[in-house]
Amino acid sequence: MELKENLAQVLAQINNQAKLIVVTKTQSLESLEAIYNANYKVFGENKVQEMASKYELLPKDIEWHLIGHLQTNKVKYIAPFVSMIHSVDSISLLEEINKRALQNNRIIDCLLQIHIGQEETKFGFSESEALNLIRNNELGTLKNIRIVGLMGMASFTENLTQVRNEFKMLNDFFKICQIQFNETFFNQLSMGMSGDYQIAIEEGSTIVRVGSAVFGKRV
Repeated sequence: MELKENLAQVLAQINNQAKLIVVTKTQSLESLEAIYNANYKVFGENKVQEMASKYELLPKDIEWHLIGHLQTNKVKYIAPFVSMIHSVDSISLLEEINKRALQNNRIIDCLLQIHIGQEETKFGFSESEALNLIRNNELGTLKNIRIVGLMGMASFTENLTQVRNEFKMLNDFFKICQIQFNETFFNQLSMGMSGDYQIAIEEGSTIVRVGSAVFGKRV
């Protein structure tokens, strides 16, 4: 099975240096089942509707990560089961996640998305906005979320030196946030995708989000 071979190759390259999230965006249930049957159960989705529908149809021991932009009015659809939300980009979104987590008697882990790439279309906090949020006493009232780290997406470019510099910058900022936040669970840095995950790991990533390196290029 080519999928199993690809998965094994990616895992070998990562070599336990970071956690692999297999990005299942637009992939068929059969492909996801092949990964699951290879005994890998950590999946990431960009869109709420696609995640919710796949959750209903697949085994319930899969660990689901929401890695795409999340609108507040859609949090309720994933709050009962999502393991981690990588793309938190506003205090209002955090408040909604907290509200829906409370309704489901859960605590949901969250990452603050930091805008590190050159594209204006990317979402995320600036460094100053993220620091202000981390220092904000209001976070202490949100008992059903845990901010466990940061997420970032490098610029879409073939200039790997630029990509490396952006990852390094995010890791440097992550270390500053760790000191400011002073919580032992603030220890996750999600950066790196199929084209740059090895660079991301070299620059301190603890979570990589890989799709096409496992499933093949989308046609």
